[in-house]
Amino acid sequence: MSVYVAVIGGARASQKDLERSEEVGREVARAGAVLVCGGREGVMEAASRGARSQGGLVLGILPEEDRSAANPYVTVAVATGMGNARNAVIVKTADVVIAVGGGYGTLSEIGLALNVGRPVVGLETWRLYRGEDRDEGIREAASPREAVAVALELARRQGGSGPG
Repeated sequence: MSVYVAVIGGARASQKDLERSEEVGREVARAGAVLVCGGREGVMEAASRGARSQGGLVLGILPEEDRSAANPYVTVAVATGMGNARNAVIVKTADVVIAVGGGYGTLSEIGLALNVGRPVVGLETWRLYRGEDRDEGIREAASPREAVAVALELARRQGGSGPG
């Protein structure tokens, strides 16, 4: 059974975040993992495009009740009708989460993931503090390739089933 890697980030993202997300998607697919995302635009679409360019499987968990809202690179669209509450479905479906940039929606997904024990790897995303102390819940990566490698290792350590 494959590892499920959620890629999260902003619907409105910088060009740099879009490029990184697309590379993350390519690396996820090359590893034989399933890419899970919110199924819409921005980071989600870029990661989906990258995964599909390598023949990968993309699972889009949509906030709407209509599957047609998915970006064109989603392989399997799940229409939840849950709005932002679908973020919980994304993180519970994944074995590990990669956050690329992102706004408050991304921050909510990071919090949900950490709360339910899903490892989080970040590419220029949020940093967490408790008072003056840095919270190390988000593992920082310097590149898309490193983010995917670390994510897959963390998923395996957590008992993820591994690619293929």
